Amino acid sequence: LKETEKRDSVLTPQQQITRLLRPGSSYANLNPFQVLEVDPTTPVEEIKKKFRRLSILVHPDKNPDDKERAQRAFDELTKSWRVLENDETRKKCLEIVEEAEFIVNKRIDERKKQLKREGKDTKLDEDDPEKLKRAIYVQTMKLFADMERKRRQQEQRDMEERKRKREEEIQTEERKKAEKEWQKNFEVSIFILLCVAILAIIKHEFIF
Repeated sequence: LKETEKRDSVLTPQQQITRLLRPGSSYANLNPFQVLEVDPTTPVEEIKKKFRRLSILVHPDKNPDDKERAQRAFDELTKSWRVLENDETRKKCLEIVEEAEFIVNKRIDERKKQLKREGKDTKLDEDDPEKLKRAIYVQTMKLFADMERKRRQQEQRDMEERKRKREEEIQTEERKKAEKEWQKNFEVSIFILLCVAILAIIKHEFIF
């Protein structure tokens, strides 16, 4: 974390904007810890301070010559902070990071066991702390991407369900309207028939 903060301290507003909007950012920015460049174990108050520092750097008012991109970068920071300031959503993000670490470590253990059974050297690239960190990062992003995919699928299903219900409501309204119109026409028809019958009776009595 200290190394990250040291690196951030020399970043300019343009460098931060570029970082947040770089190619593939829509994928990378799914991880709020990555967006705010904080360790998952960082206390919320410290995350808040980091958010404020970064948001000041990229704020549109501070970047009048690049206001549109600055606004987009600012929005990315704000969205990530909203996720991490909420206990429930932050917990879900932490669970994703923990799951990624578990998957990577389990995969490493299985590969080492396999190599040992084959009588081969059990040394792996992930024995290097930096490469292990990279592997966990990649797995974390995959899990965040999977979560986002599921969220969008659920959103699509919810939208389709709302549309279906609305169509049912419209059909019900139209059916009720048709029934009301039929009832109205029926009553008018009965009234006309009654009038005709009465006139016929009157005419018959008049003749006789």
